Amino acid sequence: MPPDQNSPAAASASRARPSGQPGVGTQILGLLAFLAASALVAGLGGLATGNNVDGWYATADKAPWSPPNWVFGPVWTLLYTAMAVAAWLVWRRQAEGTRPALTAYAVQLVLNLLWTPAFFGLYPLLGTPALWIAFVIIVALAVAVSVTIVRFGPISRTAGLLLLPYLAWIVFASSLNLWMALHN
Repeated sequence: MPPDQNSPAAASASRARPSGQPGVGTQILGLLAFLAASALVAGLGGLATGNNVDGWYATADKAPWSPPNWVFGPVWTLLYTAMAVAAWLVWRRQAEGTRPALTAYAVQLVLNLLWTPAFFGLYPLLGTPALWIAFVIIVALAVAVSVTIVRFGPISRTAGLLLLPYLAWIVFASSLNLWMALHN
């Protein structure tokens, strides 16, 4: 028989987990789902990048401040992980504003997914216009990440802070994209 709402056991259970917050098992599944979404975006981006990094991109005129290619994988791995954890922190709070915050997160994730094939995959087909298309996408991505940070911050300060390196990297990548659009 379930404990009475006014019993000490019910009072203890309500203190252990705030009303509306998911249980531990659900939280773990939620974290795994956010990590899987990030991994999916990363994997799909990798498909567009794979053949082109050693193809047209290897001989392209790149910005003098471009890091070596090996830097991108570890940086993106950390950023995608931080993004997933940030979204999970917001999701698990189930606070007012969670839905619009996660909508902003989803929008930036889609823009992130679109940038890689536009930049790497369209260049062999369109040439320089592909780099300009990618630049428009990455600027929109920077705006979407900024909106996401603003929406995450009041729900979870940690979540907002976790996205700051991502925004910094997107701004840096925008400068690389712009240079290539201007010089290729």
